[in-house]
Order: sequence, then structure tokens, then C-alpha cells
Amino acid sequence: MDRDNKTLSSDFTLTGLFTQSATSGFLFSIIFAIFFMAMIANGIMIFLIHIDSHLHTPMYFLLSHLSFIDMMYISTIVPKMLVDYLVGKGTISFIACTAQYFLYMGFVGAEFFLLGLMAYDRYVAICNPLRYPVLMNHRVCWMILASSWFGGALDSFLLTPITMSLPFCSSHKINHFFCEAPTMLRLACGDKAAYEMVMYICCVMMLLIPFSVVIASYARILITVHQMKSAEGKKKAFATCSSHIMVVTLFYGAALYTYMLPQSYHTPIKDKVFSAFYTILTPLLNPLIYSLRNTDVTGAFKRILARCQGDPGVSREGF
Repeated sequence: MDRDNKTLSSDFTLTGLFTQSATSGFLFSIIFAIFFMAMIANGIMIFLIHIDSHLHTPMYFLLSHLSFIDMMYISTIVPKMLVDYLVGKGTISFIACTAQYFLYMGFVGAEFFLLGLMAYDRYVAICNPLRYPVLMNHRVCWMILASSWFGGALDSFLLTPITMSLPFCSSHKINHFFCEAPTMLRLACGDKAAYEMVMYICCVMMLLIPFSVVIASYARILITVHQMKSAEGKKKAFATCSSHIMVVTLFYGAALYTYMLPQSYHTPIKDKVFSAFYTILTPLLNPLIYSLRNTDVTGAFKRILARCQGDPGVSREGF
């Protein structure tokens, strides 16, 4: 009972990304700039998709929700980290740590599933273009979103009680910049074999199910593209998929290291680097990849600028 009270009543201490070195201020400025640009870039992406009728298609409908998820989960981590640097301490209560862990797992889990299911959209667009309006209708898009959010919520409700019920009795110093699962497990004492097994199974399902959808979809896409006789058709197909492939590779690659590799391969420095990559940098890269490599988005941006300078009327019809 005393041990439980100690766990619930004590604060944790986050070591953070910033050290008391000459470069800490520079690193703080970079992360603040990344956070600010990520919020602006994803906000612009959502605005363009909502306001421009040319982007009222299933792919951009799903992409707008991907941008929303990016904005949400970077906001659960970075503001706290920046404030900790400014006030000079990294304490976080047990309740706040639990809330951060719950929200983070929910948003990241939803993004895992959404990215996986977005591969199905690309498969239908390339392999069954004539049936695309039927196979990717409004109802199917909302089912994809509901499945993604359900998967993320399931991760949160399963993993948060498991992780935060561990006896944190050895130390309350978290050698990380937020409350992440592998770090919290290392902080716990006692027999953790059962906890680690359940968490590993949950993470395998969270990663492998959507990743399997990605592999299956792109296997069919590659077969279809290989059978195309038109060089222009092949080029257009690869252009259509390249942005999604880049985002999946960046996000899943870092996450696979964090949650799939055995703890013996982890070090605090590596964990911070990989976690920073997919929790801080990826939310900025996603909208940039989809906008810079996509003529539809850049075209929508130019049309909005033209309307602001000339015709104020903007179509708001849905797909």
C-alpha cells in the first residue's frame, strides 16, 4: 500500500532534450521553430483541403485528418518540453504523466492505422480506377477514420493502465523528454516480464496490422504498374504513391525501432533521437512532403491566393 501511495503521490522528473550546455538555447530555438512551423503547415493543409473544391476527394479528406492528428500529438509533447526548459525544471506529476501517455498513445496509434488504411486508397486509385468512386465513397472514408480512431483509443485504454500501474519504486527520474512506454518500463522495478509481454503483443498488433495493409496494397500496386504499357501511366502512378511511401517509411521506421526492438538494443540517447524524429520532426515533414511533391496542393494554394486578390467567392462543395 505504501508503495502504491508513493507511486501515485510522487512527481516524475523528465531530463528532457536540453542539457545545460552552450547549445541548449540553440536546440530550444530549433524545436520551437519546428513546432511552430508544424502547426502552421498542418493548419494550412487542413484549410486548403476544406476550402478548395478541387481537393474534395477521398485521399485529401483522409489527409486532412492526418494533419489534424499530427497537430494533436505534437501538442501533447513539445509545449511541455519547451516550458520545462524556460522554467528550469522538468517535473511532471503522476496524473499529468498518465494523461500525456494516454493522449500520445491514442493519437500515434490512430496515425499508425490511418497511414496503413490510406494505402488502400492508393491501391483502389491505381488498380481499380473506374470503381474508385464506389469503393472509396463517403461512407468508406468515414469507416476508415472510425477504424483509425478506434485502434488508437484501444491502444490507449489497453496500454495506459498496464504501464502506469507498474511499481515505480527505484527512481522517479525519466531519462527522456516525455512519458513514453519503453522508458517508463525501464523506470519500474520488480518483475516486469508479464507487463513487457502484454505491451509487446499490443505494439506488434498496432504496428503489424496497418503495416501488413501497406505491404499488401503496394504489392498489388507494383504488379499493376509493372503491367502498364504506358510510360506516362507508370510515372503518374509512382508520383501518386511516392508521398505516402515517404511518410510511411519515416513514421513506421522510427516507431519500429522504439517498440519492436528488444530493450537490449536501446540506449537513452538512441531513444531520444528516434522519438524526437517521429514525434517532433515527422509532423512537420508530413505536410511538406504532401505539398511540395503534389501539384494539386500547390495548385490549390495558388488558387486561394488568386481568390484573395480577386474573386472572393470560394466553393465549399463536398466530395
